Amino acid sequence: MSLRLRFFFMVLMFTALLFGFLHLFIPGTSLYNFERLHIFLFNLCSGGTILIYYTEDRKSLSPKATAFLGLALTYALLAFLEYYLLAMLVAFILAVIVDSVRIKKFSLFPVNFFKTEAPVAEKFHQASLLCLSMGLAISGLVILNNEYLKLVSFQKLTLNTFFLGFSFPLSLITMSVIFSYMRSDVSRLTLRLKNMGFWNVNLGVIIFFIFIMFEKLIPQLVVTTILFFSVVLIYFMYRDLGVRVQQKSFLTSGMFFLWYTAITGIIYVALEFSPDYNHQNLKFFLRMHSFAALYGWNLSGLAVICRKDHFPIRLHSQAVIAVHWATAIVLAPLGTNFAAFAILSLIAYGYILYMILFSEGMEVA
Repeated sequence: MSLRLRFFFMVLMFTALLFGFLHLFIPGTSLYNFERLHIFLFNLCSGGTILIYYTEDRKSLSPKATAFLGLALTYALLAFLEYYLLAMLVAFILAVIVDSVRIKKFSLFPVNFFKTEAPVAEKFHQASLLCLSMGLAISGLVILNNEYLKLVSFQKLTLNTFFLGFSFPLSLITMSVIFSYMRSDVSRLTLRLKNMGFWNVNLGVIIFFIFIMFEKLIPQLVVTTILFFSVVLIYFMYRDLGVRVQQKSFLTSGMFFLWYTAITGIIYVALEFSPDYNHQNLKFFLRMHSFAALYGWNLSGLAVICRKDHFPIRLHSQAVIAVHWATAIVLAPLGTNFAAFAILSLIAYGYILYMILFSEGMEVA
């Protein structure tokens, strides 16, 4: 990735976090839903473009990747301004672009999903693209239903719920990166465990999302528990099968972020059983969960993708990892309520992005 492109993504991802705190610094911004821009700029605009860049494996953005980036930024702005008709049309165009990239790289129908011998890293990679294209298409259909047709009515069938779903493709591509660093010369049992991890994660997320729509708490708790144990299984496979490369320390830290999000997800669902449950009272806890997922786990995969041709770099430094954890699980969640913590988290996040995108040389962990 070129220096200019890395600088662009640094500005874009930094701006994404900034929008999460803007309501603390500019009077009257509480009237606007800046959370949408916060989510879009990181998940869709930055993450989606990096996913296409990684899939096409080019030194710079292709015309398709450039078109995706421009339209994703347009979609973010249109959804923020609530120009829903135009946003819906742009969502469908974006879905076509992503699927055209997926089909060229893999196939129209994901036949590899059902082949035990097919590399699991490639399965997660194709699943990530498929999830992104389907998420864009479904978000367009949700806009069509909620704003115009009003055929289906669920309390959880909201645009913001589906916009959060744009983090799933990033989670899946991070899984792909992790599996790509695992040895392929494994036993038949280990190969089956790898495939089980793939299906558990993908089906688990889809089924969990369905249970959220229908507000089924006990099934949600069951699925989140299964997802947690699947994540634990993948971690131990990565620990034992992961090749000795510099990226391993940073990706291992990312796996622990995933543990954290899985545990907090289980706790949150369990708390919904309480007769005193109030969504507003648990808003901070939910922010701890979401910040760890976006700026902890997902950023780990994007970091390795952005610098895939530049290793060794200082990405594995204990200082970088420590600041990464402090920012994602402490400073950023507190920053949504307190201006001082927002400033500290932006400074720390800027340091992390600089180390991820511009650091050179090797530092002993």
